Amino acid sequence: MKKENMDIYERIGIVCGRIPEGKVATYGQIALLCKKPGNSRQVGYALKHGLAGESGKAAAHRVVNSKGILSGAASFETFDRQKLLLEQEGVEVVWTAKGWQVDIKKFGWKNTMAEALILEKSFENPDFSVDNIEESGKM
Repeated sequence: MKKENMDIYERIGIVCGRIPEGKVATYGQIALLCKKPGNSRQVGYALKHGLAGESGKAAAHRVVNSKGILSGAASFETFDRQKLLLEQEGVEVVWTAKGWQVDIKKFGWKNTMAEALILEKSFENPDFSVDNIEESGKM
């Protein structure tokens, strides 16, 4: 049984839950992995309003804009919370004229095509579990 129209917010939560500790992803990257290219603002909206579930909430600090700028301050308890959480994971955050910034080339999540295909399959099949693949060592 396929779930053709998995909610975009469910997809965002799944993708955000896959961002490794110590890495960041961009709003656009998440939208693309959700099969919704061009919907980067919707990713931000989902994270800000807690619509991406627990996975999204847990990894929201790992999401930055396309230039690596920490632009989600309004989503956290304090303006510097995102920065502090990233630094705890070993991500270097520096002050620039545009705000706190992460080096995307160094700390960006470089997801593989295999990961993208696994995510796509998880969107289409509600019985498919990404965790089962990892446990069996196939990813």
